Order: sequence, then C-alpha cells, then structure tokens
Amino acid sequence: MRDPFQGWQVNRAGIADLKWGIELSNEQLAQWQQIADKARAGDLYLDDQAAAQQCFAACDQRLAELAELRTYVSNAKAVSGFGDFNMGNDLVQKFLKQATGEDNSIDKVILEHIETVTNMREVMAISFKRITGQDVENAAPITNATEQVG
Repeated sequence: MRDPFQGWQVNRAGIADLKWGIELSNEQLAQWQQIADKARAGDLYLDDQAAAQQCFAACDQRLAELAELRTYVSNAKAVSGFGDFNMGNDLVQKFLKQATGEDNSIDKVILEHIETVTNMREVMAISFKRITGQDVENAAPITNATEQVG
C-alpha cells in the first residue's frame, strides 16, 4: 500500500510544503477517503498544530487553483475549427473525449483531485480542532485579535 502522505515534505524550518502530483489513482482516492473517515471518527489526526494549519492553507490554495482550472476546462469543451470533413469531425470527437465524459477526461480528473484535496483539508481541519479546540477557519482572526490586544 502506498503512503498517502507521499509528496508531503517538510523543509528545514518545519513548514509543510505540498508537492502536488498530476495523477491520482483510484487507490489514492480511496486512501484519502479512508483517512478522512478515520479523522471524522476521531481515530486519526495530525498532532502538530502548525503543520495542520499550514497543510490546511495549502489545501485551500490548491482548491482555488483547481476551481480556476475548471473554468479552463469549460473552454476546452467548445471544440471547433477542424473543418467540415470527416477527419475534422473525428478530431472534434477525440478532443471532446479528452475534455469531458471519459474516465480519464480532464474534467473528471479535476473533480477527483478536488474530492481528494477536500478530504485532505478536512483531515487537517479536524486535526487542528482536536489540538486547539477551535476551528482552523477561526484561528487566524482570533490569533490576530489576541496579538493586537496583547
């Protein structure tokens, strides 16, 4: 079984740095679903507050990037310009299959990535809440307010 944290690296300062792969196998998707299920059940969490918060932020950033990619995919679904001949129509169909509707089409791959990163993000949020007792989304405003008062 592959390590689901493969690609997660920590630099010398201890800051988590995600190295995102292009392809996710069905096995990897299932692993992150299982990890998220274990985190929801309270059986698994990351026990480093800073790492959980930084990984959560990296997941947010990646989700924003994937959302932007989805807009480009909608453009890829508008295939034209190959002419009014059989080979042109064949090319249109070939490129449409790459954009949408197939198991390995770009829209399906992006949706799988979104699902996996959402599961990763949830694991980090659960970990942060378990460590600190507060939601990670509320941690930065509370920390900033405390620093300004204190």
